[in-house]
Amino acid sequence: MCASVGPAPRARHAVGAVFAVHGAVTGSFATRVPWIQEHAGLGPGALGLALAFTALGASCSMPLAGRVSHRFGSRTALRGLITPWTLSLVLPSLAPDLAALCLALFAYGASAGMADVAMNALGVEIERLLGRSIMSGLHGMWSAGALTGAAAGTLAAHLGADARLHHALTAAVLTLLGVLACHWVPDLRPAEDAAPPPRFALPPRSALLIGAVGFCAVFAEGASLDWSAVYLRDRLGASAGLAAASTTGFMLTMALARLAGDAVVDRFGAVRTVRLGGVLATLGGLLVVVADRPAQAMGGFALTGLGIAVVVPLCFAAAGHGAGDPSGAIAGVATLTYTSGLIAPSVLGGLAQATGLVASFGLVTVLACGLTGLAGVLRVGDRARVSRPGAAVPGPRS
Repeated sequence: MCASVGPAPRARHAVGAVFAVHGAVTGSFATRVPWIQEHAGLGPGALGLALAFTALGASCSMPLAGRVSHRFGSRTALRGLITPWTLSLVLPSLAPDLAALCLALFAYGASAGMADVAMNALGVEIERLLGRSIMSGLHGMWSAGALTGAAAGTLAAHLGADARLHHALTAAVLTLLGVLACHWVPDLRPAEDAAPPPRFALPPRSALLIGAVGFCAVFAEGASLDWSAVYLRDRLGASAGLAAASTTGFMLTMALARLAGDAVVDRFGAVRTVRLGGVLATLGGLLVVVADRPAQAMGGFALTGLGIAVVVPLCFAAAGHGAGDPSGAIAGVATLTYTSGLIAPSVLGGLAQATGLVASFGLVTVLACGLTGLAGVLRVGDRARVSRPGAAVPGPRS
């Protein structure tokens, strides 16, 4: 990579701001899923089918992100990818029926996937230059943004606000913030003799095992984000405001764990950190399954969030450090992991329709348990962290 050089802290903070904007869109959407479901007149199975189109959109778009970053440079590419993502927030709440919601969620997922790959690849490049873990903190900023969006969504749901107005105002604010943050993003560009990545990058073989770890964590994350509010409302009889608060609590524990996660990873390594997280997530899933009161389920979702919080950033770090082209490797892992998170709501919807929500979250618990056995594949990230104090990264051109 080549570009002008600037201070590393400013670059890290700029990318962290982009992560926060990206997360705020997700949080804003997740807390209003019950409103969108009711507005479109959908049952659990139909809602699950619609949410599957989010996965389809992301799966189609993620392999394209590496070529976009290579062609335009990291800053221009990220600015051009984050804007459609923030604007896509308005689409699901406008959908009057199942067909329209499927189309809206396809666009929502496609814009989410490309922006996500671009910003994670940039984060890995900065981590490589600094020689210490920062990916958990960046994802902590994503969770903090998601928490902020969810808190606003919880308030809107409690007040009975129309999600169409809520999401239109939120999209306008987040678009402005995203564009401003991208001004300070490092402008990394490939060397002149670097071969461009393929137009559509299929997941490399090295990404499969790392992707399996992310699959387990992101399945639990996607299920909890999109179904926790529905679970509390339909299974345990919670009010709309309390149900939305469950989603907020889940994201709160994820945010706190990720913001503290870099210090934990530097101290204990990725493998032991993920194994402990798997134990916590499994206990959280079990608590959700046996809960007979909203407070118990909320505690279970919070514990699940704590357990899976650092897994995805560590998967991206391991993929990026183990490959010559971080964008391509991250695109492969992201395609596997985030697709699992995006299909999780639809899988849970189908299971809920057939067997009930309790059995659906039993599957989440089983996958969370798998983290403890698969964590060893993340050792490549531990080996790659070599301290390089005082590193500088490309900054904005005047």
